[in-house]
Amino acid sequence: MTRALQIVIVGGGSAGWMSAAAFARALHPQRYRITLIESDEIGTVGVGEATLPHIKAFNDQLGIDEAQFMRETRATFKLGIEFRNWGQPGDRYIHPFGVFGEPWGGVDFQHHWLRARQLGGAVAPFQEYSYAIAACRRNAFEFPTADRKSIRSTYAYAYHFDAGLYADFLRRWAIGRGVQRVEGQVRDVVLDASGAIESLAMQSGARIEGDFFIDCTGFRSLLLGSKLGVQWEDWSAWLPCDRALAVPCERAGEFTPYTRSTAQTGGWIWRIPLQHRTGNGYVFSSRFVSEEQARLTLLSQLGGAALGEPRLLRFRPGRRVQAWKRNCVAVGLASGFLEPLESTSIFLIQAAVSDLSMLMPTPEQGRAVDPRLADEFNRLSDIQYARVRDFLILHYCANRRRGEALWDYVREMPLPETLVHKVGLFEARGHVPYYKDGLFSRDSWLAVLFGQGMMPRAYDRLADNVSVEQLERRMRELHERIASNAAAMPSHADFVARYCAEAQIRSVPGECVDAMNIKAANAVANEARLTRANAVAS
Repeated sequence: MTRALQIVIVGGGSAGWMSAAAFARALHPQRYRITLIESDEIGTVGVGEATLPHIKAFNDQLGIDEAQFMRETRATFKLGIEFRNWGQPGDRYIHPFGVFGEPWGGVDFQHHWLRARQLGGAVAPFQEYSYAIAACRRNAFEFPTADRKSIRSTYAYAYHFDAGLYADFLRRWAIGRGVQRVEGQVRDVVLDASGAIESLAMQSGARIEGDFFIDCTGFRSLLLGSKLGVQWEDWSAWLPCDRALAVPCERAGEFTPYTRSTAQTGGWIWRIPLQHRTGNGYVFSSRFVSEEQARLTLLSQLGGAALGEPRLLRFRPGRRVQAWKRNCVAVGLASGFLEPLESTSIFLIQAAVSDLSMLMPTPEQGRAVDPRLADEFNRLSDIQYARVRDFLILHYCANRRRGEALWDYVREMPLPETLVHKVGLFEARGHVPYYKDGLFSRDSWLAVLFGQGMMPRAYDRLADNVSVEQLERRMRELHERIASNAAAMPSHADFVARYCAEAQIRSVPGECVDAMNIKAANAVANEARLTRANAVAS
């Protein structure tokens, strides 16, 4: 019988433990052995506490109980991201985790909205045709319904959570399913005659051999970058922010089911509501604002008392030109970094782990990796990073802030050809190309394009097949249906308190937790069903 393939993950944090947990779930335990090396002396970056809806699918695949996970990570729900002052000072819009309107006659909703607007009818702002946005503006939350015909099924949700607690949660989960954790630091990476990684020399003097290595060592990229020499592709010409200051504060103000991003002179400030505190940070460009100026700006805009001094992180936006080389794959910051404007860091880890699970070498191959597997993984990785990059750049280049050095620069800079094509097509006819692979749907692009004041010159002429009377009636009915159903939703604060509040388990014995999870989930589900039954029919 062929011996098991030895997978060695170097580095913990979200990248390391998401990798370990996913492999422990997906790979046969008799054919794969998983070891994770981490050191308590090496800190993790951990500035990102906001996620995308894909993380729910990841947790569900692991079989994680949602309410327990949310309690242990102090999590809250997230329906989107609010952007303030990004178009010009005073502007606000929300990028929702849901759709805008409905397609009528096979034509996307934005074309009907543009036509109604051009006809001069009483059409509401584009943002008001999203159910997720309506919920955000009411600080409301409930689970989406499974009825695809209901307006209450037209959104998804993600989480805000403490990233360090999430890594701890996954560590316990993975170790409980056979992952071996080794405490210590890597002193040297040893290659075999073919140039593949053979083993790791530890500072303790131990030697850890492996067949396949996952580099989760953060910006150091100890294996892929430092040892295997894979170069960094710098994207700072398009994304000039290169610093972040992060600081938590006491919980205060609105308990929002969304992240907030507020544009500033030198970058932007995030606000992330957790159960026990609020996460804050200032992502900025050192070319346009000093670290001290950024620190003072951040501290002046906290909603509550700071729970420490702001922590500085320096970074370069970009990625490794290969995420997989020989028998080593980089995941997380070791592979690339794109600022947390759209909460993509954990998604990029998840996408890499998912692709790698499908392309993992077999035990029979050992270190002799089929290069076609690496080529396919790198192709998929390239797509993910490029599509996220273009979406982030859009937020900057579409600004209308005048007389500010950073914002003038990003508005006038040359853009990637892929983004030029996408923006040009929208401006000409209101179309947003859809691609099978890569992150961010049509509705995500529409949120930013319309939200920052861009307006197409024309709409899809197929929209003219809907009569004016029918168009006006449908627009009015849709607007009313969204507003009335959103008004029936419970508040985000009440929902979290009943479903997953951390305080519920502070004095509860461990054997009672599962029962409480079930009881809390059933109570919320029953109340949600009653609310829907009493709401205006959707």
